Amino acid sequence: MTVLIRPIVGTALDRFGRRPFLILGLSGYAGTMFIIAFSDQVWHITLARACEGTAYALLWLSVQAITADAAETNDRGRSFGSMPQASYRGAIIGTFIGFGVLTAVGINNGWRPLFLGYAITCLIAALLALLHIPETNPAFSTHHERRPLPRSRPWVLLLLVTAVTGASWAMITPILMIFLQEKLTADVASLGAAYLPAALIWAVLPSRLGALADRFGRKPLMVLGLVAAASSSFYIPHIGSLLGLAAIWAFQALCYAAGDPAEEALVADLTGGDQRGRAYGMYTMAAGLGATLGPLVGGWLYEAIGSKAPFYANGIVLAICAIILAGLLKIPGQQRQPL
Repeated sequence: MTVLIRPIVGTALDRFGRRPFLILGLSGYAGTMFIIAFSDQVWHITLARACEGTAYALLWLSVQAITADAAETNDRGRSFGSMPQASYRGAIIGTFIGFGVLTAVGINNGWRPLFLGYAITCLIAALLALLHIPETNPAFSTHHERRPLPRSRPWVLLLLVTAVTGASWAMITPILMIFLQEKLTADVASLGAAYLPAALIWAVLPSRLGALADRFGRKPLMVLGLVAAASSSFYIPHIGSLLGLAAIWAFQALCYAAGDPAEEALVADLTGGDQRGRAYGMYTMAAGLGATLGPLVGGWLYEAIGSKAPFYANGIVLAICAIILAGLLKIPGQQRQPL
């Protein structure tokens, strides 16, 4: 649902404004959590996941478009870094709350209160959005002809690289925990603890690293992030301890916390206010389509060639994408885009 609905939502954002879909997305999350809280059959969960996919597209495309509209050109990297940073801060707090509830009332009795609490929190967020977040794209209220999406070389190249890197990263994501449990003989709780430094990096640094893209340009941060991520993927098969795993996850977090805000800011740089809903719809759909293919390739490599193969393949693909961006991506001079 998330992949299929994104272009439709993006078009609606440009036509009807950002604010209604932000509120709908938050409300949709609330409805999803209510369904899950009272589910007792598999089809209930399937319905809830379909609702969640729709809500996800509504919420996060709205957030991206609002951020692009509201941020000045020389502050977009920092602004886009602030979004995942805030999300991770909330996730860390929520993790402690969740484990606290499950510890206090037990696994079997704790899930329904947690999902209901999530639903209530989403409703509060929707109310706050309704009361305090203004419409950031006044162009939707006019009846002038909306410009088509750009067909420039930077835009097409960005979409292609996004799809390929999305597939490449998804190639290792489903098998990573299996590989690490087999190699390190560690349980899931220990692996979760090893991820904590990376989570803290996401909670503290993305806005600061995004500001570097504002200062030095989008391309250097994107290329540097891909090169560093490629090198870390080559190293993962040789990890010998949980400490080494924590270090490499933290390093990868630095890579993506630097590259992702620069990439999202570039989408805004290449488009105007009456295009950005569709632009982020296409951009996220490209990543999503790649992510649907990646697990199939990664699973085949893992079984047919060897457990290390997906990680080496991911490193090679990311390195090639870095070379392509370094050599072919020509970003036009930044200028304020008209609404």
